[in-house]
Amino acid sequence: MDLSRLKPAKGSTKAKKRIGRGQGSGRGGTSTRGHKGQKSRSGYSRKVGFEGGQMPLQRRVPKFGFTNINRKEYKGINLDILEALAEKKKLKEITLETMIDSGLVQKNKLVKVLGGGELKSKLKIEAHAFSKSAVKAIEALEGTAEKI
Repeated sequence: MDLSRLKPAKGSTKAKKRIGRGQGSGRGGTSTRGHKGQKSRSGYSRKVGFEGGQMPLQRRVPKFGFTNINRKEYKGINLDILEALAEKKKLKEITLETMIDSGLVQKNKLVKVLGGGELKSKLKIEAHAFSKSAVKAIEALEGTAEKI
């Protein structure tokens, strides 16, 4: 078998239509671009979101709301998750480092302890913020909630 003689099966491929190669080709003249107008010119490219001169959607729809540049975003962690972590690792104190090591939060993120779930053991918990219900649940079991 000679690899230089390989070619596709007869009728399986078609030649590319060559546009703008004279009148005899059947695709000369305007070269399938129609007559005049912006789209017939060389170098034409339609802008993203262009609607033919009509006011585009992104400009018709009004803007609303605002972004507070001073917002502090906290990662919320419920008490039941902290309880499960304390049971698993047999901890009496949960610090930010233990939360990072266990994969609950990422480094440099602010943490807020929320009052979801049930706390069963006395714990000392360190976080950036606490909800009122979380502080109440922690102190009910004589634990401490320390803000960093």
